[in-house]
Amino acid sequence: MGVLGEAWTWLTTGANWSGESGVAHRLGEHLYVSGVALALSCALALPLALYLGHIGKGGALAVNLSNVGRAIPVFAVLALFMVSPLRNAGYVPTIVALVLFAVPPLLTNAYVGMTEVDRSVTEAARGMGMSGGQLFLRVELPLAYPLIMTGLRSAAVQVVATATIAAMVGQGGLGRIITAGFNTYDTPQVVAGALLVAVLALLVEAVLVGVDRLLSPLRRRRTA
Repeated sequence: MGVLGEAWTWLTTGANWSGESGVAHRLGEHLYVSGVALALSCALALPLALYLGHIGKGGALAVNLSNVGRAIPVFAVLALFMVSPLRNAGYVPTIVALVLFAVPPLLTNAYVGMTEVDRSVTEAARGMGMSGGQLFLRVELPLAYPLIMTGLRSAAVQVVATATIAAMVGQGGLGRIITAGFNTYDTPQVVAGALLVAVLALLVEAVLVGVDRLLSPLRRRRTA
């Protein structure tokens, strides 16, 4: 039958979807960790990036500092937390590690999107009497929106894929299916777990693309 065929058989077996170790429960855990990490990352990175991009000061330093996180392996960060007092804090170490991983693309794309707004457009808006808040909401934010959403999609897919590391320190998520397969030398289960993570990441990407098209300021203006 082959490994893929056996993995499909594993996925279509109802017993593998029920219970605390089943796919449904692990999927819920995975979505919880990923969602919390992504929400915290957006709350930290986007306001800072948009503000610095609006005033045009300090953004380069913030982006460079955030990009340091790209050079640090997420699992190494998680390992450090697991030997700290936070090791018994549930999902907190995993969420913190994922936040450090997701902030750079969010911060970089939002800041670059704001700074790449045509200065002649902003000057014309100021000449029309727009205040700083009006300029930000009506001109800069709509024009920076595509890059902001690109950063959000990139961060979301990375977080969903990387959240499997929670299983390496005994936490939940779809990674537990993969590690359980390794522990029992069940290759089809390992492949099935990897496929679940890949499909989930693709679904998240597809949903965010749909949200992007639905909320795009340029699209709404054309419709109006």
